[in-house]
Amino acid sequence: MAKATKKQALGRGLSALLKDPENDIQSAEDKNADQVVGNIVELELDTIEVNPFQPRTNFNEETLQELAVSIKELGVIQPITVRKIDFNKYQLVSGERRLRASKIAGLKTVPAYIRIANDQESLEMALVENIQRQDLDPIEVALSYQRLLDEIEITQEKLSDRVGKKRSTITNYLRLLKLDPIIQTGMRDGFVSMGHGRALINIEDKQDQIQIYEKIISNSLSVRETEKLVRDYQLKKETGDSKKPAATPEVPEYVSNNLEGLTEYLSSKVDVKVAKNGKGKLIIPFHSKEDFLRLAKLLK
Repeated sequence: MAKATKKQALGRGLSALLKDPENDIQSAEDKNADQVVGNIVELELDTIEVNPFQPRTNFNEETLQELAVSIKELGVIQPITVRKIDFNKYQLVSGERRLRASKIAGLKTVPAYIRIANDQESLEMALVENIQRQDLDPIEVALSYQRLLDEIEITQEKLSDRVGKKRSTITNYLRLLKLDPIIQTGMRDGFVSMGHGRALINIEDKQDQIQIYEKIISNSLSVRETEKLVRDYQLKKETGDSKKPAATPEVPEYVSNNLEGLTEYLSSKVDVKVAKNGKGKLIIPFHSKEDFLRLAKLLK
């Protein structure tokens, strides 16, 4: 207990040092920089801005609330990491879930490691830190790899060394970005797995990709069943089978004229399927318990 109190007191002392405008630390060579960089410092939440390079875009509200309850009880166990961008101003490098949950919990300060880094280093730290997380969806990982390759301009070999992953693993993720955006969204929402996506990549025609994707969803196909479906598709292509799938019934005008307004009202992309006899169904996806309850309230 005494050690924890001493460490917390040290953090408060460093916080006071950082608020001294006459000794503002802007680089690792500045006076007192060695006391701050790499140490845990209590920073006020309103001095920290979110990282524009953050590759994660989805934050589950339910798990955030659970983390906020934990933080209320136990505090922030693992400090966030920030970089100093100006006097008493910081930018988040990693730990956005902890930062968001701390705000929900009503905290005024949060423990943080301070780094002094330029934009490129900050981007790299944020992307690499996020890639190491276990709860990123495959498309988020793929986009993170692509940004590292594009913006930091490194090769896949060097990227492999930086993130500690085999080059073949990185290549497999990057190939997912060749899938149709509808399938990428389905993967992000958990309707299909990375294994399904890797099977679908072997189909070049995007429309054919979507047709098989719809079969996967409607029939709850496993990865193995999907791979067989793709092999059968390729075999038909190779043997010149000219049999085309039955044409999809055209969506009636009264439906298509109202889909956009319905999508806007629900703030969710509404899909429609129409049978030959004129009957049809609307498909409204939801992404969480909160999202479902929101949609249910609107539909009532």
